[in-house]
Amino acid sequence: MSSTYIYVTYIRATRERVWDALTNPEFMKQYWFGMTQECEWKPGAPWTMKFSDGRVADAGEVLEIDPPNRLVLKWRNEFRPELKAEGYSRCVYELDEDGDVTRLTITHSIERDRARFIEAVSGGWPRVLSSLKTLLETGASLPRSHNAPHT
Repeated sequence: MSSTYIYVTYIRATRERVWDALTNPEFMKQYWFGMTQECEWKPGAPWTMKFSDGRVADAGEVLEIDPPNRLVLKWRNEFRPELKAEGYSRCVYELDEDGDVTRLTITHSIERDRARFIEAVSGGWPRVLSSLKTLLETGASLPRSHNAPHT
């Protein structure tokens, strides 16, 4: 058994621009509510997402990378013990051209039935990706709210 969360959004930006936003730590900080990531962006490279104070939020490894089309990460939550105990998940980013927009599909899954980790990311991805879309289309990300990831 497994648990899967899929989110699709359409962004008025090129695949290259969306890809840069997903992989550039300074850009990410703007729409991911202060979070940053560290990675060399090559297969087998370690990947880490950090809170603004430097604590590790999530970590894993690049499994596949095909800029600006596809990125697959091995992903584990590192700051909530009950989520970390569920082990590694798989997060797939797929970017497709659709006319003048990019269709971004996130598929986040874990080999565990009714995973609390998938329940947690299903609450976070819509806010993060809406903030990314807003930033790319308007130049400003969504404001922080009580529902945003805590950094």
